[in-house]
Amino acid sequence: MVQTDYLIVGGGAAGLSLAYHLSQEPRLADKTVLLIEPEAKDQNDRTWSFWTAEPHPFEAIVAHEWHRIAFRSPGFERVIGLGPYRYQMIRGLDFYTFVRQALATNPRFTLQRGTVDELANTPTGVRARGSAGTATARFGFDSRPPAVVQNPAKHRYLLQHFVGWEVETDTDAFDPSVVEFMDFRGPQHHEARFIYVLPFGPRRALVEYTLFSETPLPKAEYEAHITDYLQHTLGLAAGQYRVIAEEAGAIPMTDHPLPARVGAHIVNLGTRGGRAKPSTGYAFRRIQAHSARLVAALAATGHLPADATGDRWQFRLFDTLLLDIMQRQGETTRDIFRQLFARNSVDRIFRFLDETTSWADNLRVMNSVAPGPFMRSIGHVLRGRPGKKRQE
Repeated sequence: MVQTDYLIVGGGAAGLSLAYHLSQEPRLADKTVLLIEPEAKDQNDRTWSFWTAEPHPFEAIVAHEWHRIAFRSPGFERVIGLGPYRYQMIRGLDFYTFVRQALATNPRFTLQRGTVDELANTPTGVRARGSAGTATARFGFDSRPPAVVQNPAKHRYLLQHFVGWEVETDTDAFDPSVVEFMDFRGPQHHEARFIYVLPFGPRRALVEYTLFSETPLPKAEYEAHITDYLQHTLGLAAGQYRVIAEEAGAIPMTDHPLPARVGAHIVNLGTRGGRAKPSTGYAFRRIQAHSARLVAALAATGHLPADATGDRWQFRLFDTLLLDIMQRQGETTRDIFRQLFARNSVDRIFRFLDETTSWADNLRVMNSVAPGPFMRSIGHVLRGRPGKKRQE
């Protein structure tokens, strides 16, 4: 049996972020940490993109950075300077390597390959059992994928799903200073559908076709929309570009309760702890803020914070309302985002999505969009059941 102070289950973004924050806190220099992860994490299995106005611990591994974004929809297009913000991208493999190298020189940290099948509270801490045996700790942090038993009569269940091509072109096709944040000019099919482009140079970019809906599409359908964008929006002939890498994913977006705590000694991390924002899917910076909050409490008091996340209830309501709109009338999402970008500064939009706006700014944001869809969703929330999807 292994005994440790802190046990982290899962070595993805959430588990490694918490481990890194623990390693940087001098007041916890006497604490031991065991991290258990089933996979080698030696491939670039994902990328994270996010906006930030503050320095962060992972600046050294930022692969690309942009200072302008573009929003496009029928009848409205705008290229927006980000002011104090930067839009950044970090590759998964760079992140895994960076954190593991930082932990490898610290004898208090042990990284172990294996699975955890059971993580339970005990009177004095936690006990984990799995393929690597048994371990006990004062506190446990669980970043395994959540096991959600869906209740569609009460909650909303969508996916943000996408396929992306990293392409090289024979001619200059991209503006490397501008992220195509949301291009809604394509058909919506009663869903929220857009093109997202991260340009790495005038002849190289990641082009993704992204949807918010209940079920993924056949892969060929995503690829057909990417091809249409490359050929008809950018004007590239079939032989003028090459696909050099692909990525795909599906991020759960739900208002199903995801508990931040399990008993006295276990905290849920990452998606399991609701750190992927339900209405957008952005998670990386929320994970960092969560890790910093946990470590600050442990360093100051030796205990977990009573409020593990610091989430504010009104933003959970805003997320539920937008999910309800997406689920029953997804094409309306395009109009909502068009109104947001036409009537608000990017600073206010980012602070709203970061859940740091004041009540006054929340009212300004809500007053900037048409009230009808939200009033109908408020009615569904008050009745305790989601709205029904609009049919073709």
